[in-house]
Amino acid sequence: MLQKKIAVAVALAAVSAAPGLALATDVFRLEGIGAVSRAMGGTATAHDVGPGGMLTNPATLSLGQSNREIMLGLDVVTTDITAKDLATGETADSHTHSNNRGPYYAPEVAYTQRVGSWTFGVGAFAQGGLGTEFGRDSFLSRANAGVNSGLENSSRLLVLDIPFAASYRVSDALTVGASLDAMWQGLNLDLLLGLDQVGSLIASGRVNGTLALPPLQGAHFSLTQNKMLGSGVDAWGYGGRIGMTYQVSADTRLGAAYSFKSQIADMKGNATLSAVTAGGNVAVPGKIKILDFQMPARLDLGLNHRLTPQWTVAMDISQVFWKDVMKDIKVAFDSAAGNLNIQLPQNYRDQTVLALGASYAWTPALTLRAGARFATQALRGDTLFAVVPAIPTKHASFGLSYVVAPGSRIDFAYSHAFKETMQNRNLPNTSDPIEVSHSQNNVTLNYSLSF
Repeated sequence: MLQKKIAVAVALAAVSAAPGLALATDVFRLEGIGAVSRAMGGTATAHDVGPGGMLTNPATLSLGQSNREIMLGLDVVTTDITAKDLATGETADSHTHSNNRGPYYAPEVAYTQRVGSWTFGVGAFAQGGLGTEFGRDSFLSRANAGVNSGLENSSRLLVLDIPFAASYRVSDALTVGASLDAMWQGLNLDLLLGLDQVGSLIASGRVNGTLALPPLQGAHFSLTQNKMLGSGVDAWGYGGRIGMTYQVSADTRLGAAYSFKSQIADMKGNATLSAVTAGGNVAVPGKIKILDFQMPARLDLGLNHRLTPQWTVAMDISQVFWKDVMKDIKVAFDSAAGNLNIQLPQNYRDQTVLALGASYAWTPALTLRAGARFATQALRGDTLFAVVPAIPTKHASFGLSYVVAPGSRIDFAYSHAFKETMQNRNLPNTSDPIEVSHSQNNVTLNYSLSF
């Protein structure tokens, strides 16, 4: 009964503690869960990173030294995102214009307990997300024929993962683990499409429905709640993963894990479709669905090697199967005036990620860490949206752990996503040719209590 109460409390605490979101850096995913993993480039497949390991390889829970552990943590992410109109030279910067935009916050709450050869864990983590806020006055709010819509262009995606994990020590060398995750995702989106973009979608067979609109210069979708915890559309579902670690020698351990593609219901909510005309905006309220928006499957292979009693190095290679889940963003809008179905092309590539990390035990109380992360580009320039600039592929990180008292530890990590730039000169996802640049800084702080 006590464990059930703890599990419920952990989940509720994470949900209530999340005033914003984490802007992810492996497309929509954070580059490592927890400060130990984050400081070492996101490596987590073959070494103990604490309770956060259950979101990468649940088999690592058996590598911990304590019988029980509680972890509380917070990510804080600041971004630098700029969109440039290559035709006019105008720029639009993503800033804080409303209640649910950056700086972005992500909770980390978890509990683990060892029972014989078993270790069980439950947690609640922001797995990742997305966030931009370009306001209503930039070139992104201008429809065709120079018509200023005065409407927002913004985005906010939050993916919350609540894993229930178990790890089993089969032998001194082998551990195996699995998790079943409850998942929630919520999306806010304000997006203007110019008349030429709408025409391109129609010509390619990506628009159908019965909704009749007046002669327009653009169409704007708004599915946003301007609240700390509000999402215009949201849905629950589930996911999970399996994993193992194997101690090859006294100093070398291998790890492998596979995270399954999520099974989340269609996100639903209220929305307004505005026809942007020369004489003003005509708003049509209705219901909207974002269909089959999933998080991808992922394969992780890891190596951990102790060079000396003080030095340890780690390496993960990951394949993230974005191609299977991000071919199109499918939107279904229904109103009293009719319905409209749109498929916005994305055509993401699968992504390969190399993560490298090192740690040095300076003293029994202080451990220093550093890492780097390199990924192939999943997004394509010809389908880039300014409000979905999830393009960083290179990161550097450092951090430390400090034992403040027996069983009490503070972990800290800083990660920098280096500036990445991408252009899109093609309909339908942009009207004028655009160039988007994106860099960011991420600070993670965890407190762990073992007993």
